[in-house]
Amino acid sequence: MQTIWLSGAEWFAVLRIGLGLWWLESWRHKDKKTWFTGGGITWAAGIAADHRWPVIRKSFDRLVKPHPRLMAYIVAYAELALGLGLIAGFLTPVALVAGALLNLIYLALMIHDWAEQGQNLMMLLISLTALLAMSWQTWSVDGGWGLFL
Repeated sequence: MQTIWLSGAEWFAVLRIGLGLWWLESWRHKDKKTWFTGGGITWAAGIAADHRWPVIRKSFDRLVKPHPRLMAYIVAYAELALGLGLIAGFLTPVALVAGALLNLIYLALMIHDWAEQGQNLMMLLISLTALLAMSWQTWSVDGGWGLFL
């Protein structure tokens, strides 16, 4: 594959690192004090309560609502772990699949908000592209250690 400036594999590494930076920004911009005291989950509960799909309402009420503080920590630190893992290229296929699943969850929850959907769809597309291109082979801990060859 001919490209300008970088090789094809290097461009896919740039894409992976950019996605990692995006996840890191998702973590960084959260108001941690409000988020960890339940503010983020309370906001999401309001969206889930009015959701057009009953399965989303029921799932949220069953899995998330009973544990708002725990879920707030899981969501925030999942975003941090995804960001750091993708930037460093550590356990990259795992991070790409986990990120895609998290984006699908966000996509399902926010199905009525098209502004939010653009971000989730783009991140999902980048995750799938980086996964199928095996973007961990270049500029990554995984590549350096010979993991996932």
